Amino acid sequence: MHPAFLQVMMNDRVRQIERAAANAYLRRPELLHRPSQDAIGLRLCRVQDEERLQQLAQLEGRRLPAGSFVIAEMAGAIVAALPLEGGAAFADPFCFTAHILPLLELRADQLRNAQRGPKLPQRALRRLASRG
Repeated sequence: MHPAFLQVMMNDRVRQIERAAANAYLRRPELLHRPSQDAIGLRLCRVQDEERLQQLAQLEGRRLPAGSFVIAEMAGAIVAALPLEGGAAFADPFCFTAHILPLLELRADQLRNAQRGPKLPQRALRRLASRG
């Protein structure tokens, strides 16, 4: 089978699955607004997470960017990831993750700020510049 035709067929199948999943939520709307009671763990990605990150990217129909990620786990499974270098989060469309995404963004901001180092107050910077 021609690779381009195969890709079109796969993309169509993904859209069918996404529509079926959306329709399942429409039939049971309580699933949309019910966060899990499972504990949420946030951590940096590891080498062994690469396969699951690729799966999340495929589920969202996007390419996985290079670099590090902040990972969200529920019940020991990775359900969402946010690139530290910036960009949109990847989340499992079959899990309720809307409440997790702000946590990922907060943690990524904390890690980015920690890498920049401590900031001097503006007044101290002006004094240093005037002495120059």
